[in-house]
Amino acid sequence: MNPRAARSADTDAPLSAHDIALLRASRAAVEPHAADLPVHFYATLFHRYPQVRELFPPHMEIQHDKLLRALLLIVDLVDDSEYLVRFCTELGRDHRKFGALSGHYAAVGECLLATLEHFAGPAWTTDVAAAWTRAYTAVAQAMDEAAQADAAERPAVWDARIVDHRRHGPDLAEVTVRTDQPYPFTGGQFVSMATPWWPKSWRHYSPSNAPRPDRTITFHIRAVPGGPVSSALVHRAVVGDVLRLGRPLGDMILDPASSRDVVCVAGGTGLAPIRALVEQALLDGVRRRMDIFVGARGTSEPHGLDDIRRLSQHHHWLTVRATGHRLRRTHPRRRPRPARGADGSRPLAGARRLRQRPRAHDLQRCPGAVPRRSATRSHPPRPVRAPRLHLLSADSRPGTEVSDGPAPFGSVRR
Repeated sequence: MNPRAARSADTDAPLSAHDIALLRASRAAVEPHAADLPVHFYATLFHRYPQVRELFPPHMEIQHDKLLRALLLIVDLVDDSEYLVRFCTELGRDHRKFGALSGHYAAVGECLLATLEHFAGPAWTTDVAAAWTRAYTAVAQAMDEAAQADAAERPAVWDARIVDHRRHGPDLAEVTVRTDQPYPFTGGQFVSMATPWWPKSWRHYSPSNAPRPDRTITFHIRAVPGGPVSSALVHRAVVGDVLRLGRPLGDMILDPASSRDVVCVAGGTGLAPIRALVEQALLDGVRRRMDIFVGARGTSEPHGLDDIRRLSQHHHWLTVRATGHRLRRTHPRRRPRPARGADGSRPLAGARRLRQRPRAHDLQRCPGAVPRRSATRSHPPRPVRAPRLHLLSADSRPGTEVSDGPAPFGSVRR
């Protein structure tokens, strides 16, 4: 079933409940073959359309993971048309950096459906094929329209020349670039980046600053073992090298119109977007209270902690606290149980620890201990062993989480 033929159908109408049930049933049928599905898809795509191979990196392992996550998320969102359109819009805009063209969508759809049919076996029926065709056609149309609209407003990529490169330890570098033209990001967002050594391999990194008048952007980059891109940026890059940036991504930003206070929990290179949030608040004239808890493992503090502490000394609404098990204990390991209150209850253990010495996991386990805060969440991906960054909420929905970007094209930073 070729999705190109389905473009004449009424793709604006939402999928029926029966279509959604068919999509999810067929996904369940192919899930046991999750490891083989991306390999078969790309082999089919490159065999039928060899001209698209140059759009992809030489090593496809991460690309395989992105395809699976995108496929699973699209099926999850088929009954939430508003979020699905938003997701596809961002995905279409972001795919411009790969050189994706309108004609590529039909080729991808054809090979995707052929792959699903191959692994679904008897579960692949005429009705299932029709449901997938409708779903993919709607997704491709939303992505293509978003890409074309974005092309009329901004470039697909920005050249960014390295103007400063400082090493901080054996595996961490502070890299500052200057873009060739204004780069429209907001503090707290993340950036997709490609290097001259791995030009087709895009990785996501978070700026540690809000927009500057001189168009410079600073990144804190840690070399991940086995990661060619991060290792090149730390160990190989020098002043004068030119990187490429895709459009900014993510919605971990502060709403200037909100009056809610904010609690941030960060560690490692996760401190970079927190600093960017603080700088953005200064630019926007926001004076909401911000409590920042910085965790550390081992004997060293996260890079940039001194800078954000200096900011707190000049702005009364900003408080920075170091947390983590590496700090010297200021209370006994064993304490007597607290007295019961008037209602006969005892304080929560998490809340009790929070009053004495706040720790990152205490805040995560006891969000009610930090009342009336805005909520969002941003963290490095599973393959990267790094501390997490959280903005915790204690409104009517404690622990609410908001992704910092569309998951399918991920935040793998290798």
